[in-house]
Amino acid sequence: MVRPRAADPPFAPDLPADSAPLANVDAATLREERGSSLVGALVERVELGGAKLPNLRLVDVRLRQGNVANLEARGATLVRCELRDCRLTGSAWVEAHLTDVLMKDCVVDLAAFTSARLERVTFDGCRMAQSDLQDLDGESIRFLGCDLSECDLTDARFRRSELRGCELGGLHGVERLRGVGVAWGDLLELAPALAGALGIRLLDAEEETS
Repeated sequence: MVRPRAADPPFAPDLPADSAPLANVDAATLREERGSSLVGALVERVELGGAKLPNLRLVDVRLRQGNVANLEARGATLVRCELRDCRLTGSAWVEAHLTDVLMKDCVVDLAAFTSARLERVTFDGCRMAQSDLQDLDGESIRFLGCDLSECDLTDARFRRSELRGCELGGLHGVERLRGVGVAWGDLLELAPALAGALGIRLLDAEEETS
């Protein structure tokens, strides 16, 4: 039996070792001075909360301790990016394209990745409760130690993807995890939802012995 290939980790941003960080970048600066595009930048304490930046473009960017809550970034493109300790609560990445992206220790709850295309994207230690992953097209996606409780996976598609050590209570559309690699502990947590999706009825003690 041939085992399926494991998910590939994302490629790191291509940045010079002596890159000087940009600090306190806000939405107005990003729009007016950079045309809603950042390439080859180490950014600290970005403030994009509540901004509307359709077609935002980030390439080879490391972002630390940024506020991206409630950002509207429909059609955004992120390539070789790292987001660490960032707040993305309620952000909208509808129809976005994320390639080689790491989100580490980020708050991504109530976020929307509806109809987004993700390739080699890792969410590591992220709080993603109640996020919308409907119609997401994902390849080599890794969820590592994340809170995915009450996320909506309706019509999502995953290839060569993995779940490890995640909170999965109340997950919607659990059947869309078909083909995803799952750690044993995660499988046990998924069991009630999988049983419900497959129409399996759990016997009580009296039925088992009758």
